[in-house]
Amino acid sequence: MRNGYKGAVLALAAGTALGLGVALGAAQNTAQAANLKIGMITTLSGGGSSLGIDVRDGFQLALNEAGAGDVELLVEDDARKPDIAKQIATKFIQRDKVDILTGIIWSNLAMAVVPAAVKDGVFYISPNAGPSALAGKGCNPNYFNVAWQNDNLHEAMGGYVQDNGYKKPFILAPNYPAGKDALTGFKRYYTGALAGEIYTKLGQSDYAAEIAQIREADPDSIFFFLPGGMGIAFMKQYAQSGLDVPVFGPAFSFDQGILGAVGEAALGVKNTSQWSKDLDNAANKAFVAAFQKEYGRLPSLYASQGYDAANLILAAWKKAGGIGDKDAFRKALEEADFASVRGAFKFASNHHPIQDIYVREVVKEGDVLTNKIVGVGLKQHANAYVGDCKM
Repeated sequence: MRNGYKGAVLALAAGTALGLGVALGAAQNTAQAANLKIGMITTLSGGGSSLGIDVRDGFQLALNEAGAGDVELLVEDDARKPDIAKQIATKFIQRDKVDILTGIIWSNLAMAVVPAAVKDGVFYISPNAGPSALAGKGCNPNYFNVAWQNDNLHEAMGGYVQDNGYKKPFILAPNYPAGKDALTGFKRYYTGALAGEIYTKLGQSDYAAEIAQIREADPDSIFFFLPGGMGIAFMKQYAQSGLDVPVFGPAFSFDQGILGAVGEAALGVKNTSQWSKDLDNAANKAFVAAFQKEYGRLPSLYASQGYDAANLILAAWKKAGGIGDKDAFRKALEEADFASVRGAFKFASNHHPIQDIYVREVVKEGDVLTNKIVGVGLKQHANAYVGDCKM
């Protein structure tokens, strides 16, 4: 499927919860240094760890498939703490001399790391966080996002809610950059009245007060963005509350790694995503089968993004003949000549994808809760900040 990457087994380092690197493996031929060094900063412990694990595993799968022995991947755990993420980035750049950084899940961590890193001449390839500040005036030639811009999935759901006749949604998200982008995106495409709008604490686990506010507001629908364990806690408490109001959200709250924990309370919920395991293209079918074989579980949205990020990097590295000529490597990244699990893939001028955003429904296949595509929310959609980016 892919070739041109021969050599030793990858060197892989994984961080502890405090971000201290522990070597898990070493290249078979240590006498020859890797031609490409990548530092992955991601969340592997505590709240949201499943998201980082999936990004890491999808990324690693792509490297394994490519036989990329001349790539060295260093992985450390940011424990979802901005100060730890900054420490790891500094070490990766100054001591380990990485060529590329990647892996950050959370937008507040991205804002703590990315601006300084790209200013230092390091490439940052995001497999997840896409804050508006980095898509607009804070864009940079060395910053690329393979996943989306934060507003995108919420924009699609705002349009879906409006198009389906809902006139009084209650909306909520955590109070951090991605949460603010989420509700901004929803309201960009849902232009009617709201029953209520609240920002919750990042990492919150008790939503009794919010559910009481929702009950009092008497909405005709609920839209929430609560990724990872936050969404699991909210949905479980909502199911127990006795409220019977349709729930909508982005894939982050109803993705594969979340559904098993939420259970049947999620059945029938509509959510938006740029990826789904049932996308009908050869690259995606091969990815889903390979991920399930390698890790014994279905891939999530995050795993697909890690996989695409690695394949983008490998394709650009091959096309540019290495990373020594940064202009050539950047141009190759912009051309995005790789087989994405989403099918056709291209970047807007601010280095965020132009892509379809799908509407999915939570269904049960045998004993497994999963998602299936039921429509397209936005076709070949870019983002609202392209015009603010001057590169």
